[in-house]
Amino acid sequence: MSDIENTAPLIRQAHCFGVHDADAMLVDFSSLGALLAIRGCDQREQIFMRYFDDELNHQAQYTYCEFNKLVARIATWLIKDFGIRAGQAVATLAYNHPFAAATLFACWRIGAIAAPQNLHESDERIAFTLQDSSCVVLLALADCADRAKAIAGLCDASIAVATLRDPVEVDPLAHCPTDFRHLPALIVYTSGTTGNPKGVVLTQYNLLINALGTKEVHEIDSATTLMCVLPIHHVNGIVVTLVATVLAGARVVLNRGFKVSTFWSRIATEKIGIVSVVPTILQFLCEADEDIRTLGLTKFRHVICGAGTLAITLAERFETRFGFDVIHGYGLSETTAFACSMPLHMPQDARQYWLSGHGYPSIGVAYPHCEVAIHDAEGVVHGEAARGEIVVRGHYIMSGYHHRPDANAETFKHGWFRTGDEGFFKNADDGRAYFFITGRIKELINRGGVKYSPFEIEEVLLEIPGVKVGLAIAFDNDWYGEEVGAYVVRSPDSTLTAAEIFTYCATKLPFAKRPKVVVFGDEIPVTVTGKYQRLKLKALFVNFQKTQFRPD
Repeated sequence: MSDIENTAPLIRQAHCFGVHDADAMLVDFSSLGALLAIRGCDQREQIFMRYFDDELNHQAQYTYCEFNKLVARIATWLIKDFGIRAGQAVATLAYNHPFAAATLFACWRIGAIAAPQNLHESDERIAFTLQDSSCVVLLALADCADRAKAIAGLCDASIAVATLRDPVEVDPLAHCPTDFRHLPALIVYTSGTTGNPKGVVLTQYNLLINALGTKEVHEIDSATTLMCVLPIHHVNGIVVTLVATVLAGARVVLNRGFKVSTFWSRIATEKIGIVSVVPTILQFLCEADEDIRTLGLTKFRHVICGAGTLAITLAERFETRFGFDVIHGYGLSETTAFACSMPLHMPQDARQYWLSGHGYPSIGVAYPHCEVAIHDAEGVVHGEAARGEIVVRGHYIMSGYHHRPDANAETFKHGWFRTGDEGFFKNADDGRAYFFITGRIKELINRGGVKYSPFEIEEVLLEIPGVKVGLAIAFDNDWYGEEVGAYVVRSPDSTLTAAEIFTYCATKLPFAKRPKVVVFGDEIPVTVTGKYQRLKLKALFVNFQKTQFRPD
């Protein structure tokens, strides 16, 4: 039997953790639709969502009852007009909007699969994901409708296109409390730098159990208000600030997108408790340097930060400037959302130790309902401080990559989900393992057979006055295989030179780790979740492939 044929048992093994097997159900709700229906009844008059579209100067508000009825109308519309049944995929082309959020829950109400699309992807890439996920219909907001038709025209299979709306004329069908926990609920596509993206398949149970972990870790209850500035076509926006909100019976303020000019004032006026961001948002807020002392942020607790590379320098700059903790965490689409997080309520000296005492900011301890470890390439468990691949198993792990048995065989070959990230752990006095990520394995700089993390070089670059963003790039070099380059975006009005960067790095890094070439630019390629795409910058250093760099 081939490795690919053996994948299914390995995926099941990766769904186990502790004493719990792959089939254990640790959430009582039979489906996401049933959960929302309960909230729509028990908390019918409580505000569930307030929506702000700052570009159109538009606001909207829904109680739990009103939102549940909107979901029921869209679900019935999907059944009656498009024949959608359990197991079929429904795509959306939309920015953050109540109708987009309601369509997710409408799919889950009837056991369908939501396939939200990223507006920032190319038409060809979206067409691929529509075909790969076998979408039956593409629902687009009115101002995305023409583009949706053009994208559908690129597909080989026939895909219906309709305007995403509130079908007020529809008389909703009665809700059927079917147990849909085991069914696929969401398919999201990874944003790789080469080749076609891979579809990550998550079940309703994946979303429910990860939302439960988020609720527990961040102490979210019915009195909590969360704010969503991240896109709800991605798992962070979907799970952390939509599903977890409903699970807790809490309130969410949904923004069309992130805007520096409204961020702090909205947290104040809407009495926000928690907001989930990516490091690039922290960078924008620090650059704007808004005076928040008079805003009355008495309800605000902390910032959740994950998805991208968080530099120690940036975390400390934000916390010092604004006075709120950055709760660093870690997860991927394949783990539903977060799988690690720094604990709350830590003494300040302990927080500082885990934030800056090991060269990288800790991503914290394992979430409930999963296990995290460090393995070598053969699946052998590493001990404390040894670097290897971060692996995860438990109830958050995806069902697998859609139509990709080859990728599944590689990803699950040791019975854990292999993240592709390098890291290590250190044990605390209480016995808990605190994990650290040192970089994507494919982005490590392999200079003369010695591998260096770009993160530790970037920490030095960010210390230099005048550096807004500094990335360490592995570029091809005939002498050492790969050399270290630096791609730098200067702060406004900065006149920083490459020579000054070289001089500073020489005081902090050995020659092997120092950038040998500096390229200045204004733009950095990022994924929609704010992850820097270093591999796309390699071409900027191609002229230095044959250069031998020597110490001065």
